[in-house]
Amino acid sequence: MLRGFFKRARGTAKTGMRQISLLTLLTLSGLLAGFATAQEYPSRTVKLIVPFAAGATNDIVGRLIMQKLGEQFRQPFVVENRTGGSGIPGVEAVAKAAPDGYTLLLGNTSSLGIQISLFSKLPYDPRSDFEPISVVAVSPSVLVVHPSVPASNMSELVAYLKANPGKVNYASPGNGTPFHLSGELFKAQTGTSMVHVPYKGAAPAVADLLAGQVQLLFDNIPNVLPHIRAGKLRAIVSTGSTRLPTLPEVPTLAEAGFRGAESVSWFAVVAPRGTPRAIINTLHGGIVKLVAQPEVRQRLVELGAEPVGSSPEETAAHIRSEISKWARVVKESGARVDN
Repeated sequence: MLRGFFKRARGTAKTGMRQISLLTLLTLSGLLAGFATAQEYPSRTVKLIVPFAAGATNDIVGRLIMQKLGEQFRQPFVVENRTGGSGIPGVEAVAKAAPDGYTLLLGNTSSLGIQISLFSKLPYDPRSDFEPISVVAVSPSVLVVHPSVPASNMSELVAYLKANPGKVNYASPGNGTPFHLSGELFKAQTGTSMVHVPYKGAAPAVADLLAGQVQLLFDNIPNVLPHIRAGKLRAIVSTGSTRLPTLPEVPTLAEAGFRGAESVSWFAVVAPRGTPRAIINTLHGGIVKLVAQPEVRQRLVELGAEPVGSSPEETAAHIRSEISKWARVVKESGARVDN
């Protein structure tokens, strides 16, 4: 009886060893296949989806990145603009793309940080449906006013707004954009009241500000810098933690006494969930190299941006932090978009 038991046990053990060996071989085969794929990457065209219009700051940053990556890897790195729907269709396309490193997303403050709180539903989750690669750059905005506003600094502006509650209109490129919510954060931090006027893009918002139809705007540097230098708009503060190289005379919000109201736009490259880590590392290494190039850094500074090149882990932490921050602003402002 015992002999039969040990015989069966030996047979079971042999079967178990064969199963373990087979599992080990399959695992190693998968790892080797992934390693081989990563070693060959990239072997064809890599596409970066920018869910915004050509010519916008996001598009300019995306094309700069892809040009330099193409030069590094000697393969075509191209930008595809997928506009409309607040950028959601473009982001969704990447979330559902094959996780092979050939379809990437240039996400930003809005698509990866704000929209999850702003929209009633999204077809993806920025926290779990992407593999973060790197924050390429961050870009503070600047608060500008029409010359008819009797204020040349933050103290005067806040005093004017408090003396005229609800009578000053501030423009933004659209509901839920970082510039809309920067205005809401500003109101909360300064205890002031303004009326939000959303536009379909930055160009018409700036045009109406120049015409005096609205009185105040938070925006990217390139959109307003020529008008500031021409004296058609007045810069009050920048929203970053340090002064802008292109406007060194303009103080930050913190310097003006309003620490906590800081906000910056940022641009991050991410891949679909499940993209092999070796490919993520390859792309991250390429981005670190390109943001170190003097001509790239100079171009980003001209756009009012600061080069970053964060690690995948740092990028993931940044996205989570931004989601938490903007969720509070969305809740306090009551902003909501049904889709």
